[in-house]
Amino acid sequence: MTTTTAKTAPPESSASAREMTATGIAERVASVARVAEEHLERTDRDAVFPEHALAEMRRTGLLGLLVPAEHGGCGGTLTDLVDAAMALGRVDMSVAMIFAMHCQQSEAIIRYAASPLREELLSQLAAGDLYLASVTTEPGKGGHLFRSYAPLREADDTLEVDRVAPIVTGGTAADGFLITMRSPHATADHHVSLVYAHRHQLRVEGSGAWCPMGMRASHSLPLTFAGTIPGHQVIGEHGAFHHIAQSVFGPLAHLGWSAAWLGTAAGALSRVLRLLRDPAGRKSFDLGSQLLMTRLSRARQRLDTVHALLRRTEALVASGADLADTSSQLLLNSLKITAAEECYRAVDELIDAVGLRHGYLQNSPTRLEKTLRDLRSAALNYSNDRLHLADGRLCLLDPDVRFT
Repeated sequence: MTTTTAKTAPPESSASAREMTATGIAERVASVARVAEEHLERTDRDAVFPEHALAEMRRTGLLGLLVPAEHGGCGGTLTDLVDAAMALGRVDMSVAMIFAMHCQQSEAIIRYAASPLREELLSQLAAGDLYLASVTTEPGKGGHLFRSYAPLREADDTLEVDRVAPIVTGGTAADGFLITMRSPHATADHHVSLVYAHRHQLRVEGSGAWCPMGMRASHSLPLTFAGTIPGHQVIGEHGAFHHIAQSVFGPLAHLGWSAAWLGTAAGALSRVLRLLRDPAGRKSFDLGSQLLMTRLSRARQRLDTVHALLRRTEALVASGADLADTSSQLLLNSLKITAAEECYRAVDELIDAVGLRHGYLQNSPTRLEKTLRDLRSAALNYSNDRLHLADGRLCLLDPDVRFT
């Protein structure tokens, strides 16, 4: 089974075409970022989904970033995804995460959906008609991605979906869902199937309120799903979700999330530096302060470290290497852990650097207060503690300490 999650760079003969494609994608991303910026204050204050940014993703075709050009999509690469998530993160981490998670779902369809479902969904993605939400959380399983207790029942040529999910990012706005459930033929809880469901095929009901510390525009409400879908809407093989998770869900999650977090922290550092360089701002700060210079240096060092690890991991995933290999798993997990910790620490250090007025208050142009709230979620989003436990076990499988 191939593990290449997105298209690799084209040969030199098509380099100019690739540059034109990259330019077009960058323009679409910039357009979405501008719209997200316009509505940022309201979406964060009211904890509402960024519907205007999503509408711009639809209009520009950015929802089809990874869809092959022959299906009408952008034909984007893994690098395009990372760059886009970083660019959107500079403006709003919620929008960046929403987009990165949608791309993770679309890549699973591109790689594993069978005909005719694949062609149907790719055309909708390319046209901007299909925003996807992920339904992998489940009560009682403690975040274990490879386990599901909710049974997927098979009857004739249909599948019965009856599912509760405590967190579904963007679920109230999604057109379709990728849902993990216990396989109809399962003999153990780790025999998990992934199915696709159109919104109109299900009863989707929300409960409770969404009032988090940060990531407020992600609108990750608890949802319940009930309905019947055609049997051919299983993605991949029944009970084999672990293959999709290892080759698509895990790698693209860690790359997309880390890019969003890095972009968010980089945007914060950029706004601080512009404040310090502004003639009016210089009057409020001692640019000769060794402590201030040291704090700026440390923040930049943290972000450069994350960026280097991000690009190294991106190259590994794009190379088609065996991502189930111990050293590959360690690198992927290290990226997520390091990005979550270092991006948060960099912003926390910037708050100390610029002080109460520009670090702690909500009305500062640096937006450090919002950025810190958002980035606090990074270590909790598939818990760093859980990944450290997994990595400890993986370390014991690699006594030679090999690097990919």
